Amino acid sequence: MSNIFNQILKLFPPEAAHSITISLLKYFFLLKNIQDDPILKQHILGIEFPNPIGLAAGFDKNAEIILPMLNYGFGFVEVGTITPKPQKGNIKPRVFRLKEDEAIINHLGFNNKGYEKVCKNLKKIQENKFFSGIFGINVGMNKNSKKIDQDYLFCIERLGHYGSYLTINISSPNTPGLRDLQLRGKIENLIKIIYKKKEEISYLKKKPIFIKIAPDLNDEQLRDIALMSLANNVDGLIIGNTTINRSKNLISEYQNKVGGLSGKPLFKDSTLILRKMYIYTNGQIPLIGVGGISNASECYEKIKSGASLTQLYTSLVFKGPKVVMDIKKELSHLIKTDGYKNIKDVVGKSV
Repeated sequence: MSNIFNQILKLFPPEAAHSITISLLKYFFLLKNIQDDPILKQHILGIEFPNPIGLAAGFDKNAEIILPMLNYGFGFVEVGTITPKPQKGNIKPRVFRLKEDEAIINHLGFNNKGYEKVCKNLKKIQENKFFSGIFGINVGMNKNSKKIDQDYLFCIERLGHYGSYLTINISSPNTPGLRDLQLRGKIENLIKIIYKKKEEISYLKKKPIFIKIAPDLNDEQLRDIALMSLANNVDGLIIGNTTINRSKNLISEYQNKVGGLSGKPLFKDSTLILRKMYIYTNGQIPLIGVGGISNASECYEKIKSGASLTQLYTSLVFKGPKVVMDIKKELSHLIKTDGYKNIKDVVGKSV
């Protein structure tokens, strides 16, 4: 049934299809009592993850469908990116399906309903006595913000006590100037301000804060971020966001559209960046591997390349929610076949 529904959605423009999906999931979804294989369970930064497959930020921008997505089998869900003020984003059309490449280009620009609306949605989750899932809150800056660091502090203060962890998004290519925050000096200043605030607020002290970086950074930039992260006791890194690079192998008519590319073409480069960052951090910082995962072998390769956790989004668009269960089932088989007792034993094994 879900495959038929997925085929119907593909008849709509991508952003319209996404809006329809969100609306339907808010009111109609199957409750599933999913028991994950214990071999997939691991304890990271004080959180027990039932499996390592997460939903990447961008799908549930306003924290409207956390429970439905967890019920599809994700081990955790990341909502956002959320900004202090509501934001319409860039001019439409701004999302393009590259069907032949199993990829998407988006130029959304942090479109979201702002922290106030999101807070109302998060309060409903918090008040649900039966909810026990894991979700992260991804935050960013408003497009025309004059005080960028204040946008991040504003969001983590007001949203931080809801989620299991927070993510600082400094790597979207669709907000002018945002990626400059990854540069030497700028990133350390921002991280110091954020982690200082973390120590000042009781409900943030034990809350992991991840930094989401781009897959387009060069080796020098990666080393800088690794050293900065180690020196400032950064909890974790998410590697990475969408890419502004375009493979010569792309064949879709939309290949040159402006925006960030996600999906299958991103897998190789994002995994290489992941491996490098695992080496540069000496495996001392938990990494979340993102980019191009569409099956269990790709998920397994991310983990062997240094990812403690993984996230996907684009393969959900092309394959439907069944992809999550398929990956988990095969991933358990791969771990057992290689003779490991738990997924944590696999992390970084091919590096």
